Amino acid sequence: MPETSSRSVLIADDEPLARERISRLVEAVPGYHVCGEASDGHEVLTRIAELSPDLLLLDIRMPGMDGMEAAERIARLDAPPALIFCTAYDHYAIQAFDVHAIAYLLKPVRREALADALKRAERVNRVQLQSLGERNEAGDEQLAVRTHRGTELIDLGAIIHCQADHKYVTLHHTNGETVTDYTLKELESSYPRHFLRIHRQSLVGTRYIRGLIRHRDGQHAVGLTDDQGQLPVSRRHTAQVRQWLEEQAAGP
Repeated sequence: MPETSSRSVLIADDEPLARERISRLVEAVPGYHVCGEASDGHEVLTRIAELSPDLLLLDIRMPGMDGMEAAERIARLDAPPALIFCTAYDHYAIQAFDVHAIAYLLKPVRREALADALKRAERVNRVQLQSLGERNEAGDEQLAVRTHRGTELIDLGAIIHCQADHKYVTLHHTNGETVTDYTLKELESSYPRHFLRIHRQSLVGTRYIRGLIRHRDGQHAVGLTDDQGQLPVSRRHTAQVRQWLEEQAAGP
């Protein structure tokens, strides 16, 4: 019998060997156990109703009701399980935005990638999932980032700041850090509502800006909300940050 603190995982895949392999991977991660399996979308919905799993590992290409349609229905549940896609196809990642997937893993799923996805899903409890759904209904956006783990879906509103280092950018968000090949310029121009340039090598998430701080040496920094600390602001961008703050204070 699994420990009471162990989180239950439902595996949905039309291939028995795939279910068996993923089941072994899940059982090898401390704190998780497989509570059931399903082979198509209809069975997924039935098993969720019967078992109330904490997490769902879901394939997309399945006969009858496929994984994406099942995920759309699951997302409308009052208490949906955290969703992780496990698929051989990478072109469904954009659709995965609408069903609030925590991670998008490509087959063959690697043990390290699955363990990481399970831990990220653990940080998103049912209340947070409901909140995520409400934000998406209000028009919030997400970013699809290809990593060595697969395609990771990140709520733009969860990104605290973006830091450039050579050819890559690290996204620092509420669930950790993710390295991407998006450039700061691409992020800044595509999502001006979410990001403000504060330095040649960094953007800050606008919802985390608390104020502009001037240090004794004349240097400036952006103070962040939620005890996230400070980020340096270059002289070149100080006026822009001050103007943004004034506009926010003035309101619409």
